[in-house]
Amino acid sequence: MKMLSKINVGLVGATGAVGREVLRILEQRHFPLASLKIFSSSKSAGRPIPFHGAEIFAEELKEDESFKGLDLVFFATSSSVSEKYAWKAAQTGAFVIDNSSCFRMDPHVPLVVPEVNGEALERAKETRLIANPNCTTAQMVVVLKPLHDHFNIKRIVLSSYQAVSGKGQKGINELNNQIQDYVLKKSSKVEAFPHPIAFNCIPHIDTFWEDGFTGEEHKVIEETKKILGNNSIRIAATCVRVPVFNGHSESVSIETEKPISPQQAREVLNQIPGIKVIDEPRNNRYPLAQLASGKDEVFVGRMRQDPSFLPSENGLLLWIVADNLRKGAALNAVQIAENLLDRGILKPGAPLDGKT
Repeated sequence: MKMLSKINVGLVGATGAVGREVLRILEQRHFPLASLKIFSSSKSAGRPIPFHGAEIFAEELKEDESFKGLDLVFFATSSSVSEKYAWKAAQTGAFVIDNSSCFRMDPHVPLVVPEVNGEALERAKETRLIANPNCTTAQMVVVLKPLHDHFNIKRIVLSSYQAVSGKGQKGINELNNQIQDYVLKKSSKVEAFPHPIAFNCIPHIDTFWEDGFTGEEHKVIEETKKILGNNSIRIAATCVRVPVFNGHSESVSIETEKPISPQQAREVLNQIPGIKVIDEPRNNRYPLAQLASGKDEVFVGRMRQDPSFLPSENGLLLWIVADNLRKGAALNAVQIAENLLDRGILKPGAPLDGKT
């Protein structure tokens, strides 16, 4: 980040899993804060949140007052909250980075992974609202974009294995409770997911559509096309919830216009900041959710030719893993903010009465 000007920041949804991760990343990356205000529901208002060795108290979100004087607002909330408040925050003059699915497919709202399509942020000068992609989409396009630039991807088949943290704190709690209940031979409550998640895999994330795909699968398909700027890519997805606390894993098959070999893919991806290639399967070295958890990089390995394509030289299989709360959500949002500063799009306003 080039710009060091300090800005006034708000965070809506500070008490949730993604909101807390945003706070950790702002602190870890020394984001240039002039002030920070955090907002929550009335139920969580007044709760102290640790930040920079001190505590900040969550304020109840109020429609007409909360966003005054802020330069930037992160939304780490449900779509219903974002739909009600995000445009109002933008109308006060703040830039808004929304982590929900509410605005992702709005043609007027840029959907951004900075290292993939950072140039789309220029459009934010008008909208002042930027959408953060789905966690599954974000990590996949980081890897696929440089391959697309070199070999022109025509088709993508994705199977995702998604951690319970993608459901937020209630998903984490449910897996933890069900594991403990299993050990104690007690019956478990099923609330966050449609079936027990402990020692189980559930091929069901979001609601089912009439075509048999889920909302999560449709998000990945449509968001990938929008971010890569190519509606002609054929994409199919199967999204599965697995009993992993944190870190999404993906099996991805791509068909390319130009021949692509595993070695060529490794050479391309090894040059990209934010990607770490771990591809030594004979030494048991490949990306793992436990390895990725808490890390900023997107990890990729198990690259091999896909023999189901004819010719097979135009098909490649990959295994992609990342921390879904970081690159899939909070980190990407903070990187968007840093990119706005670097481009001179986001500029500081006046201090907020010394609130820091």
